[in-house]
Parts: sequence; C-alpha cells; structure tokens
Amino acid sequence: MIIGVTGGVGAGKSTILDYLKSEYHAYIIMADDVAKDLMNLGQTGYDAVVSEFGSEILDADKMIDRPKLSSIVFNNDEKLERLNNLIHPLVKDYILEKFDFYRTYIPDRIVVLEAALLIEEGYKEFVDELWAVITNTDVRIQRLKETRGYSEEKARSIIDNQLSNEEFAANSDFVINNSYGLEATQKQIKDHLDRIINQQ
Repeated sequence: MIIGVTGGVGAGKSTILDYLKSEYHAYIIMADDVAKDLMNLGQTGYDAVVSEFGSEILDADKMIDRPKLSSIVFNNDEKLERLNNLIHPLVKDYILEKFDFYRTYIPDRIVVLEAALLIEEGYKEFVDELWAVITNTDVRIQRLKETRGYSEEKARSIIDNQLSNEEFAANSDFVINNSYGLEATQKQIKDHLDRIINQQ
C-alpha cells in the first residue's frame, strides 16, 4: 500500500511518519530529502542547477552551497519557479521508480511519501491513498515558534501562503486531525488502517 502524506507547515506530519515507521514498519520517502540528494555532485539535478544558476553557487568542494542557493531564490518567485521546474520532475521520476520497485518486489510493505505539495504536484493519481494532516492554526503557529524559532508574523505568513485545512481535506482520501495530542492522532491512524486491513 502506498500512502501520500501531506499537510501545511507545522501540522505535525513527522509525528505521523514516526508512528507509521515504528508501528507498521513503513518505508518512508521524504520528497525534500530526495530533492537534496538529487542536487549532490554526480546526481541528475546537479548539472541542471549549476547550469541554471552558475558556478557561484558552489562551495570549495564543488558541491552546491544550499544556503547560497536559498538566498538567491528565497525572495525571488521567478528564480524559485525556475529551480522547482528543474528539480520537481526529477524528484517525481525518482519517487515513481521507487513505487514501481516496492509494488513489484515488496507488495505487502506500506510505503509512505511525505511532501507538502503532493496535491499541487498531482501525486494523488500515483498513491493508493492521500492523507492530509490538519491542525488548528494556533497550534501550528506555537509549534513553529518553539521548533523553528519563527516569529508569529513569519509563521502566519507561511501558513497563509499554503493550502487551507479545508483545501487539504477536500483533496484527500483520509484526514488526520493532529490538534488533540499524540494518542488521539495515533488512534485515528490505527482505526483507519484496521478498517482497510479488515476489508482485504
């Protein structure tokens, strides 16, 4: 079974991944980690990114200097879009190859793909179920202040630029409300997966 897990920043997606990994031995694919790996020297995204943004983004070891690249695209929507247009198709190709591998060789394993943009990038057609993690906005802001040191203004700005909880829910097969503590979240997941298992 392949599950896509999405949700806004601060929703607590990592809590869901940790539970699925520990209790169901799920194999976790993090889209952000795949993107980073593909920009390493010798990987498919490296030449494309260096060609687009120039050798000034490289460090002394010829590796892409991520903070330097981030500073270039952070406040420039056009450059960020150019970077995304280079990397997102490569990430999708890699992930779909992984899906094929697990479906073919380890079909009884739960595979979980986590990414903030699963809906926007059209992954719903490639997963068996798309799960949305939603959380009360005040809880998300507090988490971002505590875990990332964001100001309330910055946290709210990021949240406002992402899909709303209602949009995440409307485009998903299963919604996890992560506003009420770990036990409540885990129970939602267990009850849902138990229903699926009992139907098979």
